[in-house]
Amino acid sequence: MTGARRIDEIIQQNADRLAVALENHMRTSFMPDARKELRPFTSAESAEFLGMDPARLRKLHFDNKIPEVAMDSRGRRLYSGANIVEIRRVLETQSRKVGQFLPGRRDGDRIQVIAVANYKGGSSKTTTAIHLAQRLALRGYRVLAIDIDPQGSLTTMFGYTPETEFQNGGNIYDAIRYDDPIPMQEVIRKTYFPNLDLAASGLVLAEFEHETPRALNERREPMFFKRLGLAIDQVEADYDVVVIDCPPQLGFLTMSALIAATTVLITVIPSMLDIASMNQFLQMTAGLLNVVSNHGASLEYDHLKFLITRFEPSDGPQAQMAGFLRALFTDQVMTNTFLKSTAVSDAGLTQQTLYEVDRSEFNRNTYDRAVESINSVVGEMEELIQAAWGRN
Repeated sequence: MTGARRIDEIIQQNADRLAVALENHMRTSFMPDARKELRPFTSAESAEFLGMDPARLRKLHFDNKIPEVAMDSRGRRLYSGANIVEIRRVLETQSRKVGQFLPGRRDGDRIQVIAVANYKGGSSKTTTAIHLAQRLALRGYRVLAIDIDPQGSLTTMFGYTPETEFQNGGNIYDAIRYDDPIPMQEVIRKTYFPNLDLAASGLVLAEFEHETPRALNERREPMFFKRLGLAIDQVEADYDVVVIDCPPQLGFLTMSALIAATTVLITVIPSMLDIASMNQFLQMTAGLLNVVSNHGASLEYDHLKFLITRFEPSDGPQAQMAGFLRALFTDQVMTNTFLKSTAVSDAGLTQQTLYEVDRSEFNRNTYDRAVESINSVVGEMEELIQAAWGRN
C-alpha cells in the first residue's frame, strides 16, 4: 500500500516527541535545574504539623524556647522543612512525654512498610501513596518512598523524569535485580521534603517481571518475593515508615511488595466496576500468596485495610457502594475517605501535591476540604502505625 508506515516507527516517533515535550514541561515548571523545591509553610500550617495551636507556637517563639525562623515582608513567620525538623528536635528535648514531637520508632519497634496496591489503574493509588508519605514526613516520621511501578508516576511527582534520568541505573531495580544487585543505600535519593527519601522507578523495572520466570526455573536465591524485603532490611535502621507504590497489576513486583509489607492498603473507588475488579484482585492475590507461602514467604501482617478514594458523598450510587463495602468488610474499611477534589487534580497538573501548592492558588473551601480529607486518612493510618508499636 503506497504511503503506508510501520506501526513501530509511528509509535517510536510519538514516544520521542512526547519525551522531549515532557522534559521541556518539567524544566519550564521547575526552573532553573528541573528540580523541585519545597515551599515555606505558614505558622498555622507548621503548628498543625507539630500538633499544637498557632498561639502556642507564637508563644514558644516569644519565650525563646524554639529557634527563630525567617519572616516575609509583612513580618509573618515562614517555616522551611528544615525549620520544622529542628523545632521538633528542640521541643522533644523539652517535653515530658517521650515521642510527643518525634513519634517514630523506638528500640524494639518494627519498621512499618505500607504497600499501596490495586489491580485497576485510576484508583488514586499513586496520589494516596505520595500524600501519605509526605504527610507522615511532615508529622515527624522518617519515611522512605519506594516506587515499584515501571511507569514511574510516583518518581515523576518528585520531580524526576524516569525515562531519561535513570537510563544508566540508579533506581530500585538495581537493588533487587538478579545479576549483581547493588546496595539499597546507593539507589536512595534525598528529596526536597524533610525526613522523606525516595527509591525511584523506571521502565527497566519491567525487566524484573521478564527475568523472574527464568530465575524461578533456575531456582535462584533469594527468590523474587524476598528481594524487596531484603533490600529494605539493608536500610531499615534509617527509617520509621516505608511507603511502596505498587504497579496496577498483580505481577512479581506487586507480590514482592505484599510480602515485604506490614500493612497492605488497597485503594478502591466506590463503583460497581471498580469493586468487581477488586474482587478479581483479591481472588488472585489469595491464591498466589498461598503458593509463595509454601516456599517460605511470611504472610503475617499488622493490618489489611481498604481505603475508599475519589469519593463524592453527595453521589447516591457512590454512597450506596461505600456502605456496601463497610457492611461487607466492617473495620477493614478505613473510617475516613479520600474525597474526589479538583484541588488534587489541579495540583497534579504541575506534578504537585496539596502539601506543595500554595493554598492561595485555589478556592479556599475546596482546598481546605481536600486537605482535611487527606489529613484524616493519614491520621488514621498514623494511629495504626502507633498501635503496631504498642502505643496509643
